[in-house]
Amino acid sequence: MSLALLTGTALTAPLVLSAPAAAAGQAADPYTVTALKVTVRAGGRDCAVDADLYRPLGVDAAHPAPAVLTTNGFGGSKADGSTGATARAFAARGYVALAYSGLGFGKTGCPISLDDPQIDGRAAAQLIDLLAGTRTAADGTRVDFVTKDRPGDPRVGMIGGSYGGAIQLATAAVDHRVDALVPLITWNDLSYALDPNNADRAGGVSGPVPGAYKRQWTNGFFLLGEAQGLMHPGLDPSRLGGAGCLHFVAPACRTKRLLDSRRYPAEQTRTMLRYARSVSPVSYLKSVQAPTLLVQGEADTLFNLNEAAATYRTLAAQGTPTKMIWQSWGHSGGMKDPAKGELDLGKGNLGTSYVGQRVLAWFDRYLRHRPGAGTGPAFAYYRDWVTSGSAYATAPGYPAGGTRQLYLSGDGKLVDNRSEVARGSREYRNLRVSSSHSENSLAGMIGLPDPQPYDTKGTYLDWTSAPVTGGPLDVVGAPKVTLKVVSPETERVQNSADAADKLVLFAKLYDVSPDGRKTLVHRLVAPARVPDVTRRFTVELPGIVHRYEPGHRLRLVIAASDSAYAGNRGVKRVAVTSAPGDTGVLELPVTQGRVR
Repeated sequence: MSLALLTGTALTAPLVLSAPAAAAGQAADPYTVTALKVTVRAGGRDCAVDADLYRPLGVDAAHPAPAVLTTNGFGGSKADGSTGATARAFAARGYVALAYSGLGFGKTGCPISLDDPQIDGRAAAQLIDLLAGTRTAADGTRVDFVTKDRPGDPRVGMIGGSYGGAIQLATAAVDHRVDALVPLITWNDLSYALDPNNADRAGGVSGPVPGAYKRQWTNGFFLLGEAQGLMHPGLDPSRLGGAGCLHFVAPACRTKRLLDSRRYPAEQTRTMLRYARSVSPVSYLKSVQAPTLLVQGEADTLFNLNEAAATYRTLAAQGTPTKMIWQSWGHSGGMKDPAKGELDLGKGNLGTSYVGQRVLAWFDRYLRHRPGAGTGPAFAYYRDWVTSGSAYATAPGYPAGGTRQLYLSGDGKLVDNRSEVARGSREYRNLRVSSSHSENSLAGMIGLPDPQPYDTKGTYLDWTSAPVTGGPLDVVGAPKVTLKVVSPETERVQNSADAADKLVLFAKLYDVSPDGRKTLVHRLVAPARVPDVTRRFTVELPGIVHRYEPGHRLRLVIAASDSAYAGNRGVKRVAVTSAPGDTGVLELPVTQGRVR
């Protein structure tokens, strides 16, 4: 796979909100663009930031306008189809816009530091100084035409996707001059995103021990980061990284090396988790005060819906104004060709798409201080089964509905009454190679074919419900399964000094149609490294929005491996035993419907 191919895809997590191009004979763009170099101090180094300043016509010191700051997704720059197009879209609507290449990307100096608030966040804060008029660009340019709330405090919002989403939260945590945020398809905890453990979530999104290394996604991004020197020859020497990496800061490099080792020795692992979480919103959301509109993709195996839900819960609990939208597309699908009515990254349909209108209203309310601008419901989600009218449903908060419980019967059935549970025990074992497939993580991003999900006989257990009756069953949120397993091989080694000796399993939900066809919704799975196989544990599956039509069945699968992840060390047998008074429970977040 070529580097050029990688950089031309959604691996750069583009957010393109393009203003329509002017046709021949139409007026020129209603703004001017000035290329700037701004030197900031970040991570103990001087970094030359490459930026473009968009100034709407008619905006000057006597007629100031609020500003929008935006930067790129991973691997992008100010010049890509995401960052510059976003700036143009808002400049065309009367906002001053500053688009810049993030640290370590494009022609901006310093190594990649994973949106660290103390590095990337403080660098962005110095760009806010530029918008405040208290700092000048390298050529002496001073900005004196941004609306100010007080001297040195410009009215500024931020928008961007993926890597350009987390930087917003990092900046707002260290600089309370930020007035509004719109992070799209970004993370809550990098330790979960790259090494997810969905067992016994202790806070945020992740469990107490490391999970299963998400090797395909992680290797793709690492390759893209290290290739910056090839894509941008003659880079500033400040871009050089440490600990054996060309373009990443040393702690990020050491984290990648530990993940590649497939080992989790106690002290090194604690250090890795501390670092990954320290540069993640889960560690600093308590300092974020700016009103935040979270937009997350339902088709996203990199940063799933649980990440946005964790951020939403934290912000809402502490009183930070926040709302959340689950749109159709994410890193794993729909970015190139969004569904009808969705925010279209190629067309920039801010004014006509549901998500775009919500974004405009958010900035109207918090940047233009229009109290009548309705910012919409607390929670909205896209329903792919709706063919007419609005595809979005709304709720006054998250979760959106109630719950239904199904029980894991010993005969492989999912039943809705505990008394119907049959006594029984079944087992599987893992192979030394991957025996289950959910996705090729990069295939969905670059449009390559990907085999249908499968599980190899003898390496998984499944439980299937009766057909849905009496109307459809709508699942909206993150299902959970609580169970206990028996694994003598694991029990003998799970207390070693290396957490890699603990059992790994993969939970997932299928939709089985009346003709037997199986669909793994958005190819989502929940890796879980079981903290202790001698006790019950709960696995939180990735959030979904899915309708089970009448006649369809739910199928819960617990598999030994998955091709997109690193898995178990050594061959382990796993058994699940059921009895009416002691059985596993599947909890479904539902808005309507039931299983008989």
